[in-house]
Amino acid sequence: MLFHRERLLSPFAVDAANSRGRLVPEPASPTRSEFQRDRDRIIHSTAFRRLKHKTQVFVEHEGDHFRTRLTHTIEVAQIARAIARALALDEDLAEALALAHDLGHTPFGHVGEDVLQELMAAHGGFDHNAQALRIVTRLERRYAAYDGLNLTWETLEGLVKHNGPLTDANGQPTERYRRHGVPGAILEFDARFPLDLASHASAEAQVAALADDIAYNAHDIDDGLRAGLFALDDLMAVPWLAELIAEIDAAWPGLEPARRQHELVRRLITRLVEDVIGESERRLVALAPRSAEDIRNAGRPVVAFSEGVATAEKDLKRFLFARMYRHPRVMVIRTDAASIVEDLFGRFVEAPSLMPGEWHAGLDGADAARIARRVADYIAGMTDRYAIDAHRRLFDETPALR
Repeated sequence: MLFHRERLLSPFAVDAANSRGRLVPEPASPTRSEFQRDRDRIIHSTAFRRLKHKTQVFVEHEGDHFRTRLTHTIEVAQIARAIARALALDEDLAEALALAHDLGHTPFGHVGEDVLQELMAAHGGFDHNAQALRIVTRLERRYAAYDGLNLTWETLEGLVKHNGPLTDANGQPTERYRRHGVPGAILEFDARFPLDLASHASAEAQVAALADDIAYNAHDIDDGLRAGLFALDDLMAVPWLAELIAEIDAAWPGLEPARRQHELVRRLITRLVEDVIGESERRLVALAPRSAEDIRNAGRPVVAFSEGVATAEKDLKRFLFARMYRHPRVMVIRTDAASIVEDLFGRFVEAPSLMPGEWHAGLDGADAARIARRVADYIAGMTDRYAIDAHRRLFDETPALR
């Protein structure tokens, strides 16, 4: 049975049948679209499986119900598909990008990335989006014909540009990369397979980026409440959440705390998703795009929160930053996790042979930059527990991360 499209897409959706192709050309699949194949390759990758034991905020032993990178990724994919369907976009591309968006994250959440960025400053830096690109274009070794996953141009573009252009029309870094410059891994790959770094990504990639924001905002509230870092009534300090809580209390007076909490998270996700769909439809009507290229060249995102909800979402992020991400309990864990990553990096740079054979192979006589990048690749791929175990093998004392 040959692959066939099951539903009509908007004229500005990315058309899998007209993909710009892959770095290494491959024959088309008779049963799957190009983006379905990308999604499947991502799901079957080693890096995707490792997300199960990489955490968001809390380390693994703190409880079975806190989000990991994997559960978060699944939630992002669900939200991305829902928004893509409402906007008549290619759901498979949006899902593939959602599933791949965290592949480059280090162990121990953002603290691992912060440490590697500092340690790699003299060697091109470290950026989780650039690391995701390295994973899917060279570090995954599953196929006989090429390194990486040989994903389509559209998936690679979305992976790199889902937060917006990386350069301006003159090739200068945009604000996000002004300080450290566009990561070398991205520039190196772009020279081989240009990703149009000065334009926006597809609407499907923009959907995946917003789905990520929605998922982690809502579920960090859930995890923060579960961990006891703040109470539900503390969220009344965020006006928009206070309105949602008041709605719940009016409809269900005396509701038990656990159900009250879950009802808030459910309503928050719904409101954010519905707002993105409504605002995006307004922007699309105003732009009247006739192709995916019109989306890329629009000069601003077409998938976005409304102005009011964007302000409310920033208020929520400020609350979570102060009350969760910088909570004294979390900060102790961050400090200890940072010391583990820093210790491992120093030891492996000093003695690359301590890494497994495939990781130190070919490093005899290598310069400092090449050794450091190999060590960063190795550490970035570690799960939380693998990093802890590696530290225990190499050092007399290892932080308990409690």
